[in-house]
Amino acid sequence: MQFTKNNTIGSATRFGPDWQGKRCGARTKGGDPCQRPAVARTGRCPNHGGKSAGPRTAEGIARIVAAKTTHGRLTKEKRLEAKARANVGRQVKAELKEIERWALDQGLLERDWRDKFA
Repeated sequence: MQFTKNNTIGSATRFGPDWQGKRCGARTKGGDPCQRPAVARTGRCPNHGGKSAGPRTAEGIARIVAAKTTHGRLTKEKRLEAKARANVGRQVKAELKEIERWALDQGLLERDWRDKFA
């Protein structure tokens, strides 16, 4: 079986302006949009950071670490605040239980009062 080297078949849709795939969103030095195919995850071609391996210097790594922790969701202070709020919630729940017991003992509530609201 012999294969022919005809690379022109389908080249208009593969590489021309009628190509259906996603193009790189970067601009070239001339100011025109880059025409290379984009990597799906980043939307950029490998020349414009589409296949970046990440920071390699200590400063670059520190910058990424700072960017990942500036939101404060996982900082020690935020975790302590969340624990404090949880403790307040537990205290409120315990007080409500105590009030419910008192109201049941005084006859102000019936034993099945919750079933009436379900």
